[in-house]
Amino acid sequence: MPVGGEPDADRAGGVGPYERWWLHLPDGAAAPPRLLHEITTVLGRCQEALTRRRAAEHRTADELGRLLTAPEAGDLTTAVRASGLPAQGPYRVIVADVDARHEGLAEGALAEAAAHTAPAFAAVGRLPDGTAFAVVPEDAATALAQTWPLVAACEPDVLLHGGLASPAAEATGLPGALAEARYALTSARATGPGTPSLTDATTLTTLDTLLTGIPAEVRTAYSRTVLGPLLNPQSASAAALLNTLEVFLLHDGSWARTAEALHLHVNTVHYRIQRIEHFTGRDLSRLRDRLDLWAALLCRTDPNSTQAATTARRARSSTSPAR
Repeated sequence: MPVGGEPDADRAGGVGPYERWWLHLPDGAAAPPRLLHEITTVLGRCQEALTRRRAAEHRTADELGRLLTAPEAGDLTTAVRASGLPAQGPYRVIVADVDARHEGLAEGALAEAAAHTAPAFAAVGRLPDGTAFAVVPEDAATALAQTWPLVAACEPDVLLHGGLASPAAEATGLPGALAEARYALTSARATGPGTPSLTDATTLTTLDTLLTGIPAEVRTAYSRTVLGPLLNPQSASAAALLNTLEVFLLHDGSWARTAEALHLHVNTVHYRIQRIEHFTGRDLSRLRDRLDLWAALLCRTDPNSTQAATTARRARSSTSPAR
């Protein structure tokens, strides 16, 4: 049975769904109702006291969050100390949010996740824009990753996403770590829009994963600008050129393997690549232009073909057939 009150977005002592306690009874029917009432009353008071203490701590952390977004507005070192954090790191910054229908629940989820890592210290609060954030020890990262699915499972209907920054050695590095955590949060939303997830910025080590941290609108604009006419959905020839470009880049610019993969003559591949270069203004013999075009392919709003291409690239043997 549940213990404690209902969620309260204003931190007035209410208990959110992630912090709610449950009393487990192997045989509830055998327990005297009056005894259960007394036990839940005591537990409820304990939980409410913990919630009030956490609310006070969160308000202190809010000041830290304000300075992380505007370091020039005050003494960051003092705010770090007031939040119960050590003067020296290494620290990890994490941010979290939920879907719009459940706005305000992310802070409770983050507090619960941080508490389960048994950290030497932790500060949990809200940024000025309402985003929940926390600063925890570096060694809490592994436990956070393991705990995240368990915390998310407390409210299956809520999409809980998080972004974790790489370690910051000193307090002065926390604003940069916050920016990195926000980038990782954007990546988590992009790669798992329908499932709760936590993205660690240290795992964004390839171009395709790095691009997931860029806002969708920016990715779409970049792809549209670079690929131009090749994205025309009404043109069959444009679709053929786009497919040829993707296969050509996937096969490392090999004319022979591209022709084999597309069941075309090599001369046809040459012609299509010339048309692609004409429409995009890029030279596919240059590595920089190839990277620009590959990034544009990865930034398309429909990533299915590029995801398949990336998977195929990783699965390929390291041997390189003749071009």
